Amino acid sequence: MKSLLLREYGHLEIADMPRPAPGPGEVLVQVAACGICGSDVHGYDGSSGRRIPPLVMGHEAAGTVAAVGAGVTKFREGDRVTFDSTVYCGKCDFCRRGMMNLCDRREVVGVSCGDYRRHGAFAEYVTVPERIVYRLPDAMQFSEAAMLEAVSVALHAVHLSGSPEGRTALVLGAGMIGLLTMQAARALGYARVMIADIDATRLELARSLGADDVLRSGAELVAEVQGRTGGYGADVVFEAVGRNETVAAAIDNVRKGGTVVLIGNIAPEVKLPLQKVVSRQIRLQGSAASCGEYPEAMELVTSGKIRIEPLITAVASLEEGPRWFERLHAGEPNLMKVVLTPDGASAR
Repeated sequence: MKSLLLREYGHLEIADMPRPAPGPGEVLVQVAACGICGSDVHGYDGSSGRRIPPLVMGHEAAGTVAAVGAGVTKFREGDRVTFDSTVYCGKCDFCRRGMMNLCDRREVVGVSCGDYRRHGAFAEYVTVPERIVYRLPDAMQFSEAAMLEAVSVALHAVHLSGSPEGRTALVLGAGMIGLLTMQAARALGYARVMIADIDATRLELARSLGADDVLRSGAELVAEVQGRTGGYGADVVFEAVGRNETVAAAIDNVRKGGTVVLIGNIAPEVKLPLQKVVSRQIRLQGSAASCGEYPEAMELVTSGKIRIEPLITAVASLEEGPRWFERLHAGEPNLMKVVLTPDGASAR
């Protein structure tokens, strides 16, 4: 089968690889669309340490069931499906408690980190366990379905923030996850949702997607947020970047007793202003992947409460993948989500 292989860091190529066969409890998916995640871009250059080559990356995918393994009962050939990026065991203590994203045996599709290697969906076919597969609504295009993983990540972060009723939220970072988190916070009932970024174009996009306030990140941000919250700061700040300066800004802009939800995961370590956190009794809440939010994500996208079509920059062939990775890695302005489609598969 045709695959987009990370042969070595910084080098992707189209490779012919064996078509996988579904084992017991597995589903073989003919991939119709797979989005390039920011984590794939950081894996491409080796900075994340979680895409050790050789590897077929890609975990934001959708397609059609091509075959099923022994014991599969929920799906059959021809079903239109998507799947979670997290492969969980279903048996450990965390899985039994419904915290599958924290599974002791957790693996991620399209990741190689030393402990395991699991080829992903930048290919014509991929196998995944039946338990992480979801049937798609008939009206949802495959290119839209490739966005559901990111929507689920945003929803999970908002769920972790507590009850939204009557509260104000600030999202730091108007990238893909930040814009989806902003929409998720509005959809789930936050009274006011602000978003901040250094990029004016992204802020205009945020405004068009329903942000109550769009703010420029920088020295004046604290004053801007306090001016909109009666001098208190936001009840919840969603940090969707993952760098020293944005984590510090999140802590500066949350109210006393408020919550900072940490979604961004670029830097492996950041400095923590400990005295601010302790003396202002701030709760720091990490948010890892998603945990069963796919059905909710499909409902909110289908209803239009979360809009994803303005976030898709391009739908391109697998052969064009190396060039798109180069452009994304170079930080070309105004690129959001690029969705790759193998030959012979429709993104609709």
